[in-house]
Amino acid sequence: MAKWLSQEWMDESRKMAEGQPERPGATARMQYVITGTGVPDGGDVHYYWILENGKLLDAKVGDLEDPEVTLTMSIEDHKNIQLGTLDANTAFMQGRIKVTGNMAKLMGLLPITNSPEYKALQNEILTITEF
Repeated sequence: MAKWLSQEWMDESRKMAEGQPERPGATARMQYVITGTGVPDGGDVHYYWILENGKLLDAKVGDLEDPEVTLTMSIEDHKNIQLGTLDANTAFMQGRIKVTGNMAKLMGLLPITNSPEYKALQNEILTITEF
């Protein structure tokens, strides 16, 4: 089991995502900021994804230089999205996910989160996740 939001977890999740279908145009450099994490230094957890045509090319803990989209959310909402008890689209529409940057890029990616392949991947990732 990999500790959720650790680099090990990012690496394992990226490997699992290799089988996702290609989705032309679903390309973005995305920064995530997770707040309220209880990290000992009081900081937030930062990580990023680089997607190209629906494929997750890179997933790393830290900050991405020049992200196209930055998503900020609470640790509770992020965990519930990961668990599948909160829909990412719903959280976005309710303002629970704050977005800065290229909104068109993000809107182009949202349909992926409802695909059967993405939902299966999300369930598979849960099997290796220690919360």
